[in-house]
Amino acid sequence: MPKNKSHSGTKKRIKVTGSGKLLREKAGKRHLLEKKSSHKTRQLSGNEAVAPQDTGRVKRLLGGL
Repeated sequence: MPKNKSHSGTKKRIKVTGSGKLLREKAGKRHLLEKKSSHKTRQLSGNEAVAPQDTGRVKRLLGGL
């Protein structure tokens, strides 16, 4: 049986911390920024933990962890 491969797209988007938490970028800060307020774009910067409902799915995509 061949080895399982981790999902390349997920690898690029999710960072795993030392304690095992999964961090992601917030959505909505790539384009159409001119119409968004400075307050909104500042709120969208930085990392956020993956929602508890999604952690199982993301870990499976990353190869089990």
